[in-house]
Amino acid sequence: MLSYQHAYHAGNLADVHKHAVLSSCLDYMTRKNKPLSYLETHAGRGLYDLSGVESQRTGEAAAGILRLRDLFAADHPYMRAQRAVQARHGAAAYGGSPLIAAALLREGDRIDLAELHPQEHAALVAAMADAVPAVHVHRRDGAAMALALAPPEPRRGLALIDPSWELKEDYARIPDLVRKLHRKWNVGVLLLWYPILRDGPHRAMVDGLVAVIPEGVVHEVAFAPAREGHRMEGSGLFIVNPPWGIADELALLSARFAALTRQ
Repeated sequence: MLSYQHAYHAGNLADVHKHAVLSSCLDYMTRKNKPLSYLETHAGRGLYDLSGVESQRTGEAAAGILRLRDLFAADHPYMRAQRAVQARHGAAAYGGSPLIAAALLREGDRIDLAELHPQEHAALVAAMADAVPAVHVHRRDGAAMALALAPPEPRRGLALIDPSWELKEDYARIPDLVRKLHRKWNVGVLLLWYPILRDGPHRAMVDGLVAVIPEGVVHEVAFAPAREGHRMEGSGLFIVNPPWGIADELALLSARFAALTRQ
């Protein structure tokens, strides 16, 4: 599916949830002086302009990171990564997950990103050009890339699975990818993001994942739709092999989002 353009949604409340957890996971993992691999199945362009036409049209960043960034401590890894992006690309820049990984990982770490859309792929290559870790950008199906590389070298690492969920088939197809990746790479941290929509298509998928990987952690937050007619009412993550200490971050995020819904 090549129609999805994340520029309209970058920095929204779901991104805040997903990227705060991703940043915290990578921060915990880099505390050990051992190299890491980072895989991403649906990378997008990596760099977004929150002053751009797309962001202004939806208003999702205004209701998301632009509203909530003061809730994070200045030394939170999510904020550190975004400052690094803005230092290079300007105050309106927002780093997606590839640039978050590039900001938090180190020389000796490895990043593999998959993106099929030709324009998004070209933009991603440009955005990652000066990354410190070794970066490999693949124009291929993300599931195929992840399964081909698993287990990666270095073996320690994290895979982010973050599709657009535009196709109903994703709810049946993506869990199979999670299961296969976990079998091939049993020490890898797997981070699956999914939207919480009004009609709840994620529920059966999450129940199935919990049944197969009972040690996985489910973390969901609720929020008001970004605009009238918008179906997304929350954001969910399924985490396999969560890093030590991430439970504290999840608890803080739950409190932040609960307070947001009361405002």
